[in-house]
Amino acid sequence: MALEAAAGAAVETTVTEVYRDGRSLLIWSGRKFGYRKNLKRNHEDLMQKARELWELRNGIREGISQNRIRPDTTEWMANVEMNESEVIELDTKYNDRKNHPWKLFRFGKGASLSKDMAEKYKQVLSLWEEGKRKRGVLDAELPKRVVGICPAKIEYKSPLHKHVEGAVHFLEDPEIKRIGIWGMVGTGKTTIIENLNTHDNINKMFDIVIRVTVPKEWSEVGLQQKIMRRLNLNMGGPTDIEENTQIIFEELKKKKCLILLDEVCHPIELKNVIGIHGIQDCKVVLASRDLGICREMDVDETINVKPLSSDEAFNMFKEKVGEFIYSTPRVLQVGQLVVRECGGLPLLIDKFAKTFKRMGGNVQHWRDAQGSLRNSMNKEGMDAVLERLEFCYNSLDSDAKKDCFLYCALYSEECEIYIRCLVEYWRVEGFIDNNGHEILSHLINVSLLESSGNKKNVKMNKVLREMALKILSETEHLRFLAKPREGLHEPPNPEEWQQASRISLMDNELHSLPETPDCRDLVTLLLQRYKNLVAIPELFFTSMCCLRVLDLHGTGIKSLPSSLCNLIVLRGLYLNSCNHLVGLPTDIEALKQLEVLDIRGTKLNLCQIRTLAWLKFLRISLSNFGKGSHTQNQSGYVSSFVSLEEFRIDIDSSLQWCAGNGNIITEEVATLKKLTSLQFCFPTVQCLEIFIRNSSAWKDFFNGTSPAREDLSFTFQFAVGYHSLTCFQILESFDDPSYNCLEVINGEGMNPVILKVLAKTHAFRLINHKGVSRLSDFGIENMNDLFICSIEGCNEIETIINGTGITKGVLEYLRHLQVNNVLELESIWQGPVHAGSLTRLRTLTLVKCPQLKRIFSNGMIQQLSKLEDLRVEECDQIEEIIMESENNGLESNQLPRLKTLTLLNLKTLTSIWGGDPLEWRSLQVIEISKCPKLKRLPFNNDNATKLRSIKGQREWWEALEWKDDAAIEQRLESLCILN
Repeated sequence: MALEAAAGAAVETTVTEVYRDGRSLLIWSGRKFGYRKNLKRNHEDLMQKARELWELRNGIREGISQNRIRPDTTEWMANVEMNESEVIELDTKYNDRKNHPWKLFRFGKGASLSKDMAEKYKQVLSLWEEGKRKRGVLDAELPKRVVGICPAKIEYKSPLHKHVEGAVHFLEDPEIKRIGIWGMVGTGKTTIIENLNTHDNINKMFDIVIRVTVPKEWSEVGLQQKIMRRLNLNMGGPTDIEENTQIIFEELKKKKCLILLDEVCHPIELKNVIGIHGIQDCKVVLASRDLGICREMDVDETINVKPLSSDEAFNMFKEKVGEFIYSTPRVLQVGQLVVRECGGLPLLIDKFAKTFKRMGGNVQHWRDAQGSLRNSMNKEGMDAVLERLEFCYNSLDSDAKKDCFLYCALYSEECEIYIRCLVEYWRVEGFIDNNGHEILSHLINVSLLESSGNKKNVKMNKVLREMALKILSETEHLRFLAKPREGLHEPPNPEEWQQASRISLMDNELHSLPETPDCRDLVTLLLQRYKNLVAIPELFFTSMCCLRVLDLHGTGIKSLPSSLCNLIVLRGLYLNSCNHLVGLPTDIEALKQLEVLDIRGTKLNLCQIRTLAWLKFLRISLSNFGKGSHTQNQSGYVSSFVSLEEFRIDIDSSLQWCAGNGNIITEEVATLKKLTSLQFCFPTVQCLEIFIRNSSAWKDFFNGTSPAREDLSFTFQFAVGYHSLTCFQILESFDDPSYNCLEVINGEGMNPVILKVLAKTHAFRLINHKGVSRLSDFGIENMNDLFICSIEGCNEIETIINGTGITKGVLEYLRHLQVNNVLELESIWQGPVHAGSLTRLRTLTLVKCPQLKRIFSNGMIQQLSKLEDLRVEECDQIEEIIMESENNGLESNQLPRLKTLTLLNLKTLTSIWGGDPLEWRSLQVIEISKCPKLKRLPFNNDNATKLRSIKGQREWWEALEWKDDAAIEQRLESLCILN
């Protein structure tokens, strides 16, 4: 007690000394009491505001890359970290005292803790306010979702608009990550990219869109720099690609991102640039003139942007020029001429239209400008395009590719150039060996040539041809006299002949040629399709000692002059379709270098060319053997061509093989040991058996071994059976002349030799065959390599494939299936359908199959993930395209790639699909005609969102039933094209 009393007295004395004024003591005591009283509330206020501060700090840290934060923000974050530890320490003390109440009874301790909390609250509040200000600045520095630009206006439903919508459609597909847009310079690829950048649907789909134009001289770090600048990121080391990749990756990994890469001239490994493989929601659209670059960058889909058609180009020009184009008929005519100069390139059309628009409707100004267009008007625009095109040309990595491209300038602009002929010219000229198709594909891929729809022809754009001729005019050793299709009635002057190394005067109206032109440097002479040219001067070829290619096909000549034999280095001579040609020079054997000879459709006979034993490529018609017994007299001539590598015999003039002669000719063909390509019509299966049994070239190919030949390549186009057509051209039926093709006509049963050839066949056509009820009777194992199958008039076939007994996927590579006029066909597939079957099928065409009831049997539709085109016509018993009874529980995403649906003359059709709604996510075009019982369409406002047109008859459309859903009717009616 004494110790306590002494302690109490000491405290009292101290208080008295320090606070002698009783009022000060009272204030001090009150403050202490207040802090202690507000302890709980101060703790709650502090912790609530601290949590707000920490949340703000975490938001800045997570939402903004460290490489974008400025030094003062970094310092603030460090202060928050320090403050956080101090707040936690206060919180720990409070909870400790709260769990031990007796500690709070001591007046000074509780008040001191409460005071510390109040002061810390002020620090927290100050940091929070500073952080809010910094967050506002940082948010302002964040990249916008889209960098706004003003893209070139695209007319609704124009080709470019369709390409934009097609790209958006692909981007909506979760399975598609990369899209390649390719085409020649000036076709509008950049316009498409710019319109994707600002597209409303794109802005809804992605958190950020990054558009980058890739420079010609690009580098990975340079590309990273552009992307990081777009993201407002600070780069790591200027050459540290891996560090920059990680910075970009961290920024994008939590975002849905679209990257638009324009003018890609070289393959880009995106994994090295942005670590794209680790970014789940990142998609890429790249634009390039080179399809090969798109493929190297592993695109999932490609969009080929081609020059505009004549109508499309003129419509674009009219839209941009405006009302002035209609001021007078003459102005309209001049406008059409101007558009022709643009070669369908939107870039040039836009530039020229702006110039002519400034002239108003003054017809004289239009005339003057059109007259000087080539020389002065808008020279900057044309030169810019030609310069960019020349860059494409100069980028070709071999002289062979450059020579092959320039060679196409011998043809007129936009002319369809037959691929097989062009590639053969290149080989005969000496540009290539056997890689012609590879070079051609490259020229198409880099947009210097354009492939036609049927893949048999290519063409050169007008502007590209102008660029090629410009290059040729500046190259001393390459002088082309190229005037195809120019309506010439008189040959060019002697000086032009003398200067030229290659001459093309094809498709003109010449009646005569110069007597003795001086053409000592001439290598190529193309004079085809001169029907009015009936004679060639006797000395015409005298000076053409360097000529390698001579094409006279389709002319009216009756004979060739003796000066032809001066062409001692001639390698290719084309005389096909010279219907009146009966004579050749007697000393034709002087053409020791001749490799290619085509005499199809002439009146020549094999006796006249029998001395050309060194020929490698020979194309003849059946009539060249002679008629009747005369064919027998010419037996033995075929076997004399011991060097033949390619041999083709066409049937012409309704001429059939004479009895027994088919066997004789077949035996001769079988003796040709160097054959690598054969197109031949075997009149009977027995003739085919003779060839297969006796031909060493076939045996080497079939067995895959030959001690005498390193090259075992062999392509064939065989027809077996008599053909009703006047001209047998099996190749014209298929997409690719390199396919091995087999036609069986008017046959019966399953001959083993047919099955043997079928096993090596890519394209199979069966016509009027008897004795089989299923295509699979030919042995499904013999169809592993089929790409194309066509069945016509085989009236005993009831189904295509019977899956009973099949234990694995079949027809895995089949792309096109066409069934026409098969009267007993009831179904495409019977029995189980194994996974992998028909997975590459793109087109299915069914015409005139009156007993067909089922198209997609149970399980079949699930395999058709690549089907793009379905056509059903004149199949009288079809009631449903997709039968509900065969497809119960069908998932909504079936037929994901179907683009076109054509239904014609289906009298009993009542439904396309009546079950739960399908997505129809790729469907673009529907054509329905003469389907009177089809009253409903399987579409609503949520599916078939890519539908662009519905073609049909007005009375059919007006009879449709809509279940009182006016919104669907209104939406679909806007797509209708009715007649």
